[in-house]
Amino acid sequence: MSSPRRNIFKLIQFPIYLVVSIWVIHILKVSGVLNLRTFGLLPRDVDGILGIFTSPFIHGSFQHLMSNSVPLFVMTLLIVSFYKRIAYQSILLIYVLTGIAVWSFARGNVIHIGASGVVYGLVAFVFWTGIFRRNVKSIILALIIVTFYSGLFLGIMPNQKGISWESHLFGGLVGILVAFWMKDDIEKDEKQEDPWKDEQPANKYFLPRDTFEETLLERARRIKEQEGDSWTSDMS
Repeated sequence: MSSPRRNIFKLIQFPIYLVVSIWVIHILKVSGVLNLRTFGLLPRDVDGILGIFTSPFIHGSFQHLMSNSVPLFVMTLLIVSFYKRIAYQSILLIYVLTGIAVWSFARGNVIHIGASGVVYGLVAFVFWTGIFRRNVKSIILALIIVTFYSGLFLGIMPNQKGISWESHLFGGLVGILVAFWMKDDIEKDEKQEDPWKDEQPANKYFLPRDTFEETLLERARRIKEQEGDSWTSDMS
């Protein structure tokens, strides 16, 4: 396998494994092999703590699963491709902190499932990284997010039946927090070299450095002496 192909496979490996895993778990759930009723996230309930880690892998239907699979693949691929230094720790932080926030502050007596909270966190992370870093690459990625995922904003509106809007909201807030946290861990292709750092051009100064160091009187005397030295006389 050639090097470019190996690099591409390495980049898409994690997003593919992540999406395939949630599909396998859902198929096992639908087929009755796994009983995942107890793996949802129940806020402020001891039995729901496990859901912080397991609920993103559980989906209510194939439609629910499909709606999360595409953005989850796209966002993880963008992050591991363009933010290699911080990709995996950022994704992990978004994954865990979103679950903790939902468990701590979301509505009680409701089981929260699905990867949409993580998706909102990843989208917010990429967008706000562009805002915080303000370099060409991150700004372009932020514009891509605005173009394709601006409609996700509606998902944080409260009181939507059958939708965990709290997961969306807290996922977005966590994404902003992680983007701010990681804003100084810039990639190699984001560094800008100072053109004056290692080079001092010989013609940087247009006048001799001592031009203004002598007074007008001193300069007049120096010019007079130079003119006097240049005159010659003939003796008869």
